[in-house]
Amino acid sequence: MRTAPAIVGLLWAAFVLTWVVLAQFNKKANRSVHWRTTWGLRLALIVAVFVIARLQRDAGPAPRLITFIGHPQALHPGALAQSLGVGLCLAGFGFAFWARWHLGRNWGMPMSLRQGHELVTSGPYAYVRHPIYTGIMLAMIGSAVALGFLWLALFALYFVFFLFSARTEEKMMLAQFPDTYPAYRRRTKMLIPFVF
Repeated sequence: MRTAPAIVGLLWAAFVLTWVVLAQFNKKANRSVHWRTTWGLRLALIVAVFVIARLQRDAGPAPRLITFIGHPQALHPGALAQSLGVGLCLAGFGFAFWARWHLGRNWGMPMSLRQGHELVTSGPYAYVRHPIYTGIMLAMIGSAVALGFLWLALFALYFVFFLFSARTEEKMMLAQFPDTYPAYRRRTKMLIPFVF
């Protein structure tokens, strides 16, 4: 499936573009974690995206960083894996958009609250408390399956960031909704439905 890289690239571009456009319609920011607290982590993640994209491009069909594991072609995704990866990307972005739809104008940058912020528990929020992160991580796993295992390094970095963000946001939500958030937290999982 030679079109898998193009499809995955278009999915990511559409995701980013849609997110930027939808951000224009959010409620005003109320409070967030000070930028100095997370600037280093965010900068490292941005650099990692560029490094991995460059390594993936330079590596050709088999990433050079992992050739020591064995024959490099053994790790190159075949047509079935590429199709599965594209499907996982679509599912991940679909889950993230479903969450974004239910969150509405309450959405904001990670670790921020909006003015008049509401506790959303419908749609995917009935299963996980941070479904946008879940969807993005599933799309990253799909990218790894479709394009190569260097995407797993990016997934690992973003997993750490999303876990940090989710825990920070939960503290903020507990402070904002002390009567309702604890019960919501008890009946849902953080990132993986029915698991974690």
